[in-house]
Amino acid sequence: MPYDLKEVAAISGMPGLYRLLKPTRAGVIIEALDGKGTRSVASARNKVSLLHEISIYTQDYDQTVPLTEVFDRIHQKHGAELSLTHKSDDRDLTSFMADIMPDYDRDRVYMSDIKKLVQWYNTVSKHLEYQAPAEDEAPATEEAAEQPKAGKKKAAKQDEATADEALSTAGIIPAAEETNAAGSPEAATEAKTAKKATKKKAE
Repeated sequence: MPYDLKEVAAISGMPGLYRLLKPTRAGVIIEALDGKGTRSVASARNKVSLLHEISIYTQDYDQTVPLTEVFDRIHQKHGAELSLTHKSDDRDLTSFMADIMPDYDRDRVYMSDIKKLVQWYNTVSKHLEYQAPAEDEAPATEEAAEQPKAGKKKAAKQDEATADEALSTAGIIPAAEETNAAGSPEAATEAKTAKKATKKKAE
């Protein structure tokens, strides 16, 4: 992914973004994504929202766009530095959002969501390295070609299931189980069965 957001999170009651380092008995050790790298412990009581599990509503009620993809769109059009901030004029922010996501849901994505999106992007683009996507090439195997399809089907169901679990408002929502598609227990079981079959043939 262009920006690796797997370990980056927004934490309730704490301003800014944080990198999750490791869990502790009391919560999780975090590092502020502000250039200073200040470390602290987020209590288990704090709500931790991983950015790569967050999506934004579109006009298609059952479809959302992952935040990682939205960040990539912003980078493609504006680069790492935005002329906007979360304090910019509402009209400019609305115009920016429509340019990045023409199909975003105007009823369920609030101005507070757009401001949060801009604020998060400005933080991430300053402190994380942008990696050009290298997955546009043809899959090397048939299995690699099939995995994205399975992922999309599961993601669609999960988006629908979590549509009422807003992070702070109705515009930006978590897709909490989206990353589990690649590590499906069913896929693991099939792999073990295939290995056993191979051993028997060899014998």
